[in-house]
Amino acid sequence: MFFPLPRTATAPFCPSEVKGSVTVDPGLPFHRKLLRYAGPGLLVSVGYMDPGNWATDIEAGSRFGYGLLFIVLLASVAAMLLQTLCVRLGLVTQKDLARLCRERYSPAASRFLWIGAELAIVACDLAEVLGSALALHLLFGMSIPVGIAITAFDTVLVLGLQGAGFRRVEAIVLGLVATIAGCFVVELALSQPLWSSAAMGFVPSLERLQQPGALYLAIGVVGATVMPHNLYLHSSIVQTRLVAPTDAGRREAIRFCTLDAVISLSLAMLVNAAIMVLAASAFHSNGQREVNDIADAYRLIEPLVGSALAATLFGIALLASGQSSTFTGTIAGQIIMEGFLDLKIPCWQRRLITRGLALVPAFIGVWWLGDAGVGKMLVLSQVILSFQLPFAMWPLIRFSSNRALMGAFANGAVIRSTAWALFGVISGANVWLVGSVLAG
Repeated sequence: MFFPLPRTATAPFCPSEVKGSVTVDPGLPFHRKLLRYAGPGLLVSVGYMDPGNWATDIEAGSRFGYGLLFIVLLASVAAMLLQTLCVRLGLVTQKDLARLCRERYSPAASRFLWIGAELAIVACDLAEVLGSALALHLLFGMSIPVGIAITAFDTVLVLGLQGAGFRRVEAIVLGLVATIAGCFVVELALSQPLWSSAAMGFVPSLERLQQPGALYLAIGVVGATVMPHNLYLHSSIVQTRLVAPTDAGRREAIRFCTLDAVISLSLAMLVNAAIMVLAASAFHSNGQREVNDIADAYRLIEPLVGSALAATLFGIALLASGQSSTFTGTIAGQIIMEGFLDLKIPCWQRRLITRGLALVPAFIGVWWLGDAGVGKMLVLSQVILSFQLPFAMWPLIRFSSNRALMGAFANGAVIRSTAWALFGVISGANVWLVGSVLAG
């Protein structure tokens, strides 16, 4: 056979095959050591700037201008807290969240959590399929169904990387994230936002949330920001760094991986804020206050900003955002299968399963609702993710606070209390969001 398909799980997408594969010389200076640890946070950050976030950010910016930027800030801070708990859990126990759930919960509870985690991955992949298809439609004029079909071939990318090192995946994702960020830097320069008003938008205000529809959109932004599958993903991929089995070694690894997570999620926060600022300056300031669809945003940017480049960059950023899940979705899927089921399959098979499950509702939705169904399905994907988040947060907080499991690295009283308070707020907000969407 000219190109034999692998029959076993291979690097870089299988977690057990890349565990401890990135060495860090203890004698390296601080900046070089940080570069060696950098990467896992970047892969996680991709989920915080995917197409599912775009719709809520665009609608919030067009309707309320810069007023809800503080929600982006607060949601990002919440994400940083949760992801740093994942860092600690993975580095100290050398096990990911999915495996710990299988080991410490009953088979029925573990299987329930597995099904929820798989739904979250498929929902996220659905958003990536729709985002990529929409980007191809906007940039090249191809129909949405054809664009959806083209996304099925991203399995070739997974096959092309079989046997590669984990740093290769991190480098590719870095390129995609840099593309997204670079596009929005130019977009903001072209749209010329009011930076003083934007700065005031980051100041929390209950008064702004009392405007009609503001609370609903704010909860939507939170629900679209914090991704449940990222908690499983991050607790595993930090283990790609070879850590000395001592308290000092673990403490250093936690410090650098936490810094990596905070920097990467800060970048994701800036991208989400840039989308909202762009919508505020291009749409809200020009009287277009009912823009709630990515395609409409693309078509309106050029005449309002006065540059065809703005629309093109918008489409390129959307395409890069959609394609980023090719790698993170495959890795997360392998982590969840291996952790919950103790099952390994070839990475290309895992990718085909995930993408196949996402393609079916994508095709049905476009066939049933037409091109206008893309926006509705993006909202649906975020509702599913919102509903699954508490089921990933609960074991994460419990395990990372367990002194018998974590020893001296267990969450302190302040972090533990903050995490549980966050669990209550996000769970309540997500229940309200799901109920509101189901009620129409």
